Amino acid sequence: MIAIRPPRLLPVAITGVLAALAAAFCWTASSSLWRQLPTSLSAAQLNLVKNLLAVATLLPLVLLSPWRVAPLPLALLVLSGVVGIALGDSLYLAALRRLGTRRTLTLDAGGPAVAMLGGVVFLAEVPTLVQWLGVGLICLSVLLVARQAPATPLVPQRDRLGLALALAALLCGSTGALLARAALRASALTPLESATLRLAAAAVVMLPLLWRLPLPGQRPRLGWRRWPLVLLATLLGTSAGIVLQQTALQHLPGGLAVALLATAPVMALPLAGLEGDTPGWRGLAAAVLALAGVSLVTGALGNLAAAMTR
Repeated sequence: MIAIRPPRLLPVAITGVLAALAAAFCWTASSSLWRQLPTSLSAAQLNLVKNLLAVATLLPLVLLSPWRVAPLPLALLVLSGVVGIALGDSLYLAALRRLGTRRTLTLDAGGPAVAMLGGVVFLAEVPTLVQWLGVGLICLSVLLVARQAPATPLVPQRDRLGLALALAALLCGSTGALLARAALRASALTPLESATLRLAAAAVVMLPLLWRLPLPGQRPRLGWRRWPLVLLATLLGTSAGIVLQQTALQHLPGGLAVALLATAPVMALPLAGLEGDTPGWRGLAAAVLALAGVSLVTGALGNLAAAMTR
């Protein structure tokens, strides 16, 4: 009997899984850095600064190799950058200042539910029953965090506004991810190229913010000593994070990629104490539920176990 090798799908899946987990780590670390950054810039202005810096770091790498993109994938990536990065990241940074790293990232764990539903409707990527169960666990973790009282009491209006901003950022981020997934399916673009296009679109649409700033003498600005922190946070969360996100979206269905990216809350738990925030039993339970949900959604544990037995 001639042995027939199974299709080599596992290495591709592992590439997407590792890229998504690495992106989650980069976003967690950069989120903590952004929160520590003392600046009078608004969330949108700070988003513009980081997008311009990210484009400046990625564009030279893309220009080294000529490439072309069809009109439809280009339009999808531009829209993805506007919705997911320009709008979504601005809302996210605003929520980060009000809720802290762990609570903002854990609320963002609801992204898989939105992305999975969008994937079914727009990309015909239908999840299994087990994956839907995983989405349910992730949604439950979001509810736990939403009902959790922070260690340092917040002004009620400020807390509610932070929750609203985080949920709006979740919706924009999931929509941007699905648009990027559709563009990658319809083209031969690399993750580096698609990430650069998304960031460039976000930076261009936000350029009017430069003219809305006060006069130079009255303009809020970052001190020169803070620029290394800004550059590090940008390289981690924007440049590396979005390239890794695009890699995950290239190798995994949109809902599965977003689900793995939602592991950031678990990685943020060790950073909670640095912000004077203690997760408590609700936070720990939410993190465990989110991790269990992500494992069910992606089937990552089963794939890894199969790889070890082959």
